[in-house]
Amino acid sequence: MSNTVRVLVVDDHPVFRAGMVTVLEDLDDLDVVGQAADGAEALAEVERLAPDVVLMDLRMPGMGGLEATARIGTTHPATAVIVLTMDEDDDSVFAALRAGARGYLLKEDDGDDIRRAILGVARGEAVFGPRIAQRVLAFFAGAPAHTRGAVPFPQLTDREREVLDLLAQGLDNPSIARRLVLSEKTVRNRVSDVLAKLRARSRAEAVAIARDAGLGTAG
Repeated sequence: MSNTVRVLVVDDHPVFRAGMVTVLEDLDDLDVVGQAADGAEALAEVERLAPDVVLMDLRMPGMGGLEATARIGTTHPATAVIVLTMDEDDDSVFAALRAGARGYLLKEDDGDDIRRAILGVARGEAVFGPRIAQRVLAFFAGAPAHTRGAVPFPQLTDREREVLDLLAQGLDNPSIARRLVLSEKTVRNRVSDVLAKLRARSRAEAVAIARDAGLGTAG
């Protein structure tokens, strides 16, 4: 049992979560030690169980997977996070990596790919599912060195960069919502995503990072 990798499964859909637990329990060398339905619950379970690997969904109510991944990386660096999601766009992939994920899989990947990824990150490797690996390689192969980093915070989407710029201008959530014609709930979610991607512990820290990069000078 000393070589068994202890796994925590985090997903807000109980049917999918139960199915994943069943798949993992049938695989050699893996032991599912717990489950969580959102990021906050995942943090509590990581604190309680100290798993080797967390399988983390990205889109969950309350605290999402990005923020939870970043916090786990700060508080429990020995626990590896693998994102397991339906999102395969570049923004999601690279945001997860910036947040500290050591692997990225799609929910359609089969049990063998998931097992290899879990065992790989437990050994300290970075592991991607087949389709995600292609996207990562294509990104770096197709981005000339002189253009990388030309846009401040390339890990952010255009909308998230707008939100960060307005934060750096000193606007609160209601003001940002009015400026961008968004709901306050949407703005709260965008701010949470921005903090996770920047690995900022607070709005004030995110504002400082943004201003250092030249944002927040308009208005």
